[in-house]
Amino acid sequence: MSQEPFSAVDVIATKRDGGTLSDAAVDWVVDAYTRGVVAEEQMAALAMAILLRGMSIPETLRWTEAMLASGRRLELGDVGAPTVDKHSTGGVGDKITLPLAPLVAACGAAVPQLSGRGLGHTGGTLDKLETIPGFTTTLDTAAIRAQLRSVGAVVCAAGQDLAPADRKLYALRDVTATVESVPLIASSIMSKKLAEGTSALVLDVKVGSGAFMKDLETATRLAQTMVDIGTGAGVATVALLTDMDTPLGRTAGNALEVAESVEVLAGGGPPDVVALTVALAEQMLSLVGRDGEDPAAALADGRAMDRWRALVAAQGGDPDAALPAAVHRDVVTATRTGVVTRLDAYAVGVAAWRLGAGRSRKEDPVSAGAGVVWHVRPGEQVASGSPLFTLHADEPARFAAARAALVDAVSVAAVGPGGTARPLVLGRVG
Repeated sequence: MSQEPFSAVDVIATKRDGGTLSDAAVDWVVDAYTRGVVAEEQMAALAMAILLRGMSIPETLRWTEAMLASGRRLELGDVGAPTVDKHSTGGVGDKITLPLAPLVAACGAAVPQLSGRGLGHTGGTLDKLETIPGFTTTLDTAAIRAQLRSVGAVVCAAGQDLAPADRKLYALRDVTATVESVPLIASSIMSKKLAEGTSALVLDVKVGSGAFMKDLETATRLAQTMVDIGTGAGVATVALLTDMDTPLGRTAGNALEVAESVEVLAGGGPPDVVALTVALAEQMLSLVGRDGEDPAAALADGRAMDRWRALVAAQGGDPDAALPAAVHRDVVTATRTGVVTRLDAYAVGVAAWRLGAGRSRKEDPVSAGAGVVWHVRPGEQVASGSPLFTLHADEPARFAAARAALVDAVSVAAVGPGGTARPLVLGRVG
């Protein structure tokens, strides 16, 4: 048995005492943990030390590179267009990837979107797409490259060999109360995104009740850390800080959000979903030198819809097939008349989760048709007895728990001005 160059105990102690881990120590501990040489309890202790003591930007970049080196990296240099990707930190009603990827492709860039599944109150892009009959989210590298050349966009699951260290560490953080560490969040996200081999990246960092980052200061710190990691790794990276106090659009739930995304691609859809899709598209196109393209025009003239249909068909789906619908519905009505001043994103996300649209554990199934439709947004009038929410579920027994989550989700003031709405885009980093 060969001698290891470091001791896990010494690495833990260095960070526990507020020291800086050397590049060699970072490389070793990530690799040794992936190989099973560093035990789960040792990595748990190190993760807690990082949570409490933090990591510098150079340390965090090296940690990200070490996780990236634990697997392979896609090579996408010959797909015929500049590559650019988007990552969202997750929210409620966040279906932006669905209209965004074909829209950016319609404007001449290639979008290799490797996405994930939902967990807890936030939805997952793969769960949404798999409600389309026949759609597959499992593609090998050859298929990804071929589809980028022919369609310009692909939305699929990341392979098991991309940043495997992150997959192992993510599961450990989830059960050791170390998820909140900004360096570990940033390196987790960026190791997976850098493994895609894209030349540019736009980050959508959500802020508010329905987001992982509740306040603007912490969200900005996360955004800056990820931008620093991306640029340090040679990938053009910017971040938008966007509102998640209010859920996006009018729907939360897998098939419900696909239907809403198709409305956007058809030139309609909720104004906030359209605005954020266009804003992110503009950032993505700017990073790859396609500033002259007009994404709003590509939505309006049908080019984005054409790419969507081509993407769905290329991945085995039927773009004309009916989407699954939940068996049962329940309507929650307003108890007073006035102006809606607040619609809490977290409460809506929890309700959708309880209806069956989300999962508590990664292995749990999800209901394709379950979810929540909200009929009012902040600034809009509501009358007593009129619908606030329509709940969709396959099992009517789920309605009571979902209703309980929504008891305080909406605030209504006496009829009058709704006040100044919080802007959708709160800031930009990079």
